[in-house]
This record gives sequence, C-alpha cells and structure tokens, in this order.
Amino acid sequence: MADNCCCHKTKQRTQEEYKSLVHRLNRIEGQIRGIKRMIDEDAYCTDILVQSSAVCAAMNAFNKELLANHIKTCVADDIRAGKDETVDELVATLQKLMK
Repeated sequence: MADNCCCHKTKQRTQEEYKSLVHRLNRIEGQIRGIKRMIDEDAYCTDILVQSSAVCAAMNAFNKELLANHIKTCVADDIRAGKDETVDELVATLQKLMK
C-alpha cells in the first residue's frame, strides 16, 4: 500500500530567530517548573495564579514573535510565488489562536 501521508512543511530559521524562540521557551519552561515547585510547597492559590498568568503572557509573546516571523517569511514568500492557499492557512491559524 502506498504511503499517502501528506508532506510536512518545515522552515529553516535564522540563527537569531532560533535563539530568540528557544530562549523564550526556556524561560517559559523555567516558569512552569517554578509553578510546580510552588504547588509542591503548598503555595497560596493567588500566588500560583499570578505565576500562571505570567506563563500565559510569555506564551502569547512567543506566539506573537513566531507569527510575525511566519508572516514576514513563509507567508510573504508563498504569496510572491503565487501560492494563494497560504492566506487561507494563515486565516485558519489565526482563528485557532483566537479561540
């Protein structure tokens, strides 16, 4: 039976983009570990919620940076190449992000 798996898109990121995204994720990972530690240490609910809110803000910042890079590179390149379906993909992605 033939492999009918759709191809998965990839993106080569610049070293600067890669470092920035990984740095953000490492900080978020540290924040998550901190929240777990707070739970382990029976921290007060409000204190945990404040830290959880900080993680959400950090994830939003990560998403904004990644989305901006995506639009400036992948989307712009595809539109220049006549791949209008990329706009539909971008709209679908934005709809998912805004749930």
